[in-house]
Amino acid sequence: MNGVHYQFVSRNKFERMIRKGELLEWAMVYGNYYGVPRGQVEQAFKHGHDVMVKVDVQGAMTIKRIMPQSVSIFLSPPSTEELEDRLRKRNTEASEDLKRRIATAKDEIAQAEMFDYIVVNSKVGDAVAEIMDIIAVETVYNKPKVKK
Repeated sequence: MNGVHYQFVSRNKFERMIRKGELLEWAMVYGNYYGVPRGQVEQAFKHGHDVMVKVDVQGAMTIKRIMPQSVSIFLSPPSTEELEDRLRKRNTEASEDLKRRIATAKDEIAQAEMFDYIVVNSKVGDAVAEIMDIIAVETVYNKPKVKK
């Protein structure tokens, strides 16, 4: 939903944001720009809030380089065969787009070891519970103290 989970802007505005350094990370994926607004993340941190972002492997590594204290979680399918089956059943991509998406996913799965955690998404509820456990552990053991 625009303004809640995502913020949609025009291509021109996005390119302006890139030039001005207003994005923590950004990438062109399948012909579309995606990025994380730096100001929103910094504002949340300033108020002592944690931030969760959904990015690809390149985005996660960019954020880890800029913010080494960040925690990265790779959400993995049970297998590449299962991933292909899920994508085909969604029927949201044309044949060539689907092939490219599967090839990209295989490349990203090969880089999963670069992440702090890997969560296998066999069942959504189980994956969510595992991510919540990671957040709880990281919050208790690794959260920097905020000065009041």
